[in-house]
Amino acid sequence: MTSRPWSALECETVLASITGPGPVLRALQAVQDHFGFVPDEAIQATASALNVSRADVYGVLTFYSDLRRTPPADVEVRVCLGEACQAVGARGLLESAEQSVSPDCDVQHVFCLGNCALGPSATVNGRILGRATGESVRDAIGGARR
Repeated sequence: MTSRPWSALECETVLASITGPGPVLRALQAVQDHFGFVPDEAIQATASALNVSRADVYGVLTFYSDLRRTPPADVEVRVCLGEACQAVGARGLLESAEQSVSPDCDVQHVFCLGNCALGPSATVNGRILGRATGESVRDAIGGARR
């Protein structure tokens, strides 16, 4: 996943298309879709465009784990730590993933990937892995790098 450099003009264009109810989340998603993340400068731009406070924007930005404030790593790994996945070894999978990554990887834990019947579950750059193992995650990371 790549990110674009910050541009206030591009951000204004992205934000101009946001209308309707509940716009803060949708605006931040649009900014992230465009830039690859939500730069700090976009907080004020979003607040101004939507006539809300910076605190409102910051609260939404920091509440949702899918919104990111830094450029994404080349490879993003998410390991589910929901109860069903923990019952079948997700903590060990998370430890294995954390030990086998390099600086181009970002390993995170989440609390549900909606794949409970095939736990432990993980994703590598959005591709879901059911009955994941340390080996299958490492293989998927290798594939994502190619």
